[in-house]
Amino acid sequence: MTAIAYTLRAGDPARVATPLLAVLLPADPSVPRSLAALDRTFGGLITRAIRQRDFRGGRDETLLLLRPGAGGGPERVLLVGMGSAERVKGTHRAAAVAGRRANGMGVGAMAIWAEALDGESLEGAVAGSALGAWVFRDLQAAPPPAQRRKPLARVTCVVAKVSAAAKAALAAGEAVAAGQRIARQLGMLPGNICTPDHLARTAREIAKRHRLKVAVLGRREMTRLKMGSFLAVAQGTRQDPKLVVLEYRGGRRGDAPVALVGKGLCFDTGGVSIKPALGMETMKFDMSGAGAVLGAMEAIARMKLKVNVVGLVGSTTNVVDGDAVKPGDVVRAANGKTIEIQNTDAEGRLVLADVLHYAKRFAPQAVVDAATLTGACVIALGHVTTGVMGNDQGVVDEVLAATKRAGEPGWQLPMFDEYKELLKSDSADLRNIGGRSAGTITAGLFLAEFAEGMPWVHLDVAGTAYSESDLGIMPKGSTGTPVRTFVEFVRGRAR
Repeated sequence: MTAIAYTLRAGDPARVATPLLAVLLPADPSVPRSLAALDRTFGGLITRAIRQRDFRGGRDETLLLLRPGAGGGPERVLLVGMGSAERVKGTHRAAAVAGRRANGMGVGAMAIWAEALDGESLEGAVAGSALGAWVFRDLQAAPPPAQRRKPLARVTCVVAKVSAAAKAALAAGEAVAAGQRIARQLGMLPGNICTPDHLARTAREIAKRHRLKVAVLGRREMTRLKMGSFLAVAQGTRQDPKLVVLEYRGGRRGDAPVALVGKGLCFDTGGVSIKPALGMETMKFDMSGAGAVLGAMEAIARMKLKVNVVGLVGSTTNVVDGDAVKPGDVVRAANGKTIEIQNTDAEGRLVLADVLHYAKRFAPQAVVDAATLTGACVIALGHVTTGVMGNDQGVVDEVLAATKRAGEPGWQLPMFDEYKELLKSDSADLRNIGGRSAGTITAGLFLAEFAEGMPWVHLDVAGTAYSESDLGIMPKGSTGTPVRTFVEFVRGRAR
């Protein structure tokens, strides 16, 4: 699906010629004075629907109204409930509902109105409508002509005034939408298409589009760098593993960058510690952290944020092969520490260990990594909340604030020293699993061994980067999380 074209228009929504006008209203609404003319155009249907409680403004609630008779202005009005959420969050979600409904209707174009649609709420409306309207049909045959519907291609945001601030908010929303589109597209592609080479090509395309510096390291270069932990995961695959580095220089020369790190397991069978066959196809999403880094770099470059950022992606596949790493093998990471691999399905942390150590050469001001790392995180926090851990409470607090602004909730898990006992090995400096207890925490503590000397935060997005069920605002599949969290964190660091 191509990008939606967004425009701004000031004035009365009743005068906007559009096949569909989405009106976003809070819980228990009244008809705002600014909708009086629209209500008259629709023969009082909006007032009647609210008074008769046909529409109550609940979260994700919709009511479609058709204009009685001919005339100018909107042909249809879609009332969308924002619920009782605060304005920015409610606007983003309601716009996503509207975008998905409009795309399904095949109207081709839509306008969005909400009271005081400006600044963060305007940005949220743009990003939200793009999120809801996006569908993945790249690998499907086109339906018969009689069954085809126009995709949502144009959205007009109706504002009080077309100001410089409104234009900036619109552009920021489009940038976030573009980043999420990249992340979701990569996530939905199967493992035979979205390979480490494909992620590297995507990074090069982003670099070319925005004049970023890009470097791609393969097996040979990683061998020279003694990345034995990363290469242990890759030794069973014929595909060349990739360490991708994208550098955005929006800050002053010499300023320390923010580093974003993503796990890019393009498919994860579990290796010799093989996963159950049922549901294994979802392991194409195991590169979601890498997709989010690439999407965030796209958004950050579009927004021209005044900060230096380096994005690092560690990508390979974890497969069963005669050369595959085995339980009990001991490998040496690039920082010199030895690791006893007790479970080959705990492979993401082995890749990230060497990528985090590599990030030190950039002397970053802060590092945030994202990975679909542990099933334990899904058990602990479900599919709503991202697990957050780190070695610097100040940076952890920044990240948690970013998750809140982004509408991608995060929750901090403890990293007490007592948990480190679970990672002790009889034959190496540490082992790659700590047992069933506190699985998300021990995975975070394992990564912390390789992030020493850097302010670092880990996001476990195993439950939030993709969904195995329809979420209402989007179908099952890749969600784009945590692109917005990355962007919000970096914005907070920009000058």
